[in-house]
Amino acid sequence: MDQPKIERMLRLMKMLSGNINYTLDEISEKLGMSRRTVYRYIDTLKAAGFVIARSGECHRMLKESSHYKELEQLIHFSEEESYIVNRLIDGLDDTNMLKHNLRKKLASVYNVTGMADIVVKKENSANTHELIKAIEKRRQVILHNYASSNSGAVRDRLVEPFAFTTNYIQVWCYEPQSNSNKRFNVSRIEEVEITNNEWQNEKAHHSLKSDIFRSGGDKEINIKLKLGVMAKNLLLEEFPLAERHLTQLDNEHWLLDTTIYRCEGAGRFIIGVANDITIIEGDELRSYLKGYMESHCKRLIEATE
Repeated sequence: MDQPKIERMLRLMKMLSGNINYTLDEISEKLGMSRRTVYRYIDTLKAAGFVIARSGECHRMLKESSHYKELEQLIHFSEEESYIVNRLIDGLDDTNMLKHNLRKKLASVYNVTGMADIVVKKENSANTHELIKAIEKRRQVILHNYASSNSGAVRDRLVEPFAFTTNYIQVWCYEPQSNSNKRFNVSRIEEVEITNNEWQNEKAHHSLKSDIFRSGGDKEINIKLKLGVMAKNLLLEEFPLAERHLTQLDNEHWLLDTTIYRCEGAGRFIIGVANDITIIEGDELRSYLKGYMESHCKRLIEATE
């Protein structure tokens, strides 16, 4: 079996072992091969000891397969994980053949620059399936009892889902009530109800940019932070993509020069290590932090009296 066939076989195995049930037509389209070839590959997997079950048009690999546990351990890369892996590979000498081989293998199997055939967490799979169906049918949905970390409220949200983040952890939706595009964490949804209403605001659908602190928005806010050793270490541990925006000033200080799209993500990090950070540039960030501290510190102090 030549390399292209091996790559398609590996991708087929990941699709069959994930929590998303694909029809034969979907598999055929994603792998770029005919239904007949897909059947032939599935027969090859069966002959190798994998148990493939069929339900209607959907096929999936069962855990009874003797090799399932090994397959289940296949690595799926987020953007940050991909960045770390690439950094590690970059550390190899250019004359090292392993460097070339690793990049080639990772690119062919995982598409390291993004995410490929992500395995959805079991507890989120039902809601993820419903959201996928809603996107395909272009339907509005109700996110029942969505627990918002921003407002602290738990309530139903009527939205138009139109795209997932690369790891299926969040779904991009347009919310008619607020007239805005938002990311909703799938794990915070109690249940997804697909309505009979078609999208009403498709022209307004668009995914917002995300900054290194994983906050999304349209408005660009330029910030410069001077970090000490502790703040720099914690920043890279929690937000690996920040390394691209760091410049060392001396043995004990680094400059973070980056663009954020909302103040909340950067704000939460700064508050946690406030004694080791100086804001060099970012008036809007300063205002956000001032308001946050005045509001919440006062509440905390009053609550202890």
